[in-house]
Amino acid sequence: MNPETPLPPEDQDPPEHAFSEGEDVLDLDLAADDSMDLQALAEEAATAEETAVVRRPETVKMEAAIARAEMLKASLDEAERRCSTFAKQEGELQDQLRRMAADFNNYRTRAQRDTQLAVDQAEKKAFLELLPVLDNFERGLEATYPDLDSYHSGVDLVRKQFLDALRRLGVEPLLIQLGDPFDANTAEALTTLENPTLPDGSVAAVYEKGYGLRGVLLRPARVVVNRLPTPDPRNTIPLPDLPVDGTEPAAN
Repeated sequence: MNPETPLPPEDQDPPEHAFSEGEDVLDLDLAADDSMDLQALAEEAATAEETAVVRRPETVKMEAAIARAEMLKASLDEAERRCSTFAKQEGELQDQLRRMAADFNNYRTRAQRDTQLAVDQAEKKAFLELLPVLDNFERGLEATYPDLDSYHSGVDLVRKQFLDALRRLGVEPLLIQLGDPFDANTAEALTTLENPTLPDGSVAAVYEKGYGLRGVLLRPARVVVNRLPTPDPRNTIPLPDLPVDGTEPAAN
C-alpha cells in the first residue's frame, strides 16, 4: 500500500477535537476491572464453600458443645436458685429451733418452779395440820394431873387429834387385825411364833401399824406371823376302828 494513500475513515484515529468537553469519555479499562472482580468473588465463594464443607463436623461439635454449655449453665442457675431457697429455709428452721429451745427452757424453768411451789404448799399444809398436835403435847407436859387415868385421857385426846390431822392429809391406817391372813402386799413379817388358838399363817401380833395415802401404800405394817408345827406322820399312832354301835371290838 502506498504510504500516501489515505486510510479509510473507520481505520483512522479520531482527532483530539472530535469530542466536546461536556461529554463523558468511556473508560476502556472498565471491562477488565469487572472481569477481575467477578473472578475474585467466584474464588472467594468457592473457598468459602470448600471451607464450610471441610469444617462442617467441627461446627456441629461446636454447636453441640455450646448447647451443652447452655444446658449446664441453666442447670447451674437452677441449682444456685435451689441452694438459695434451701439456705433461706435453713435459716428459718434454725430460727424456729432457737425459739423452740428458748420456749422449752422457759417451760422447764416454769415447771420446776411450779413443782417446787406445789411441794412447798403441800409441806406447809402438812405442817399446819401437825403443829396444833405439838402445841397440845407441850401443854400436856406443862399441865398437872391428879392421877394416872387423867394423864392417860389427855394423851389419848392428843392421839385422836393427830389421827384426825393425818386423815385430813389423806393418810389412813391399814385395818389389820389379829387372826387375819398375812398379806405381803400390806404387811412385813418380822418373825414367827406358835399360837395354837390362831390359824396357821395368820397375823399373831402387830408391832407397827401400816398406813396408806389416798389408796396407795405409804408404810407397810410390821407384824408377827403365826406358824403352827407340821405333825410328823411317823410319830402318829393309828387309832383302831370302832364299830358303828359304839361297842368295843372283841379282843383277839
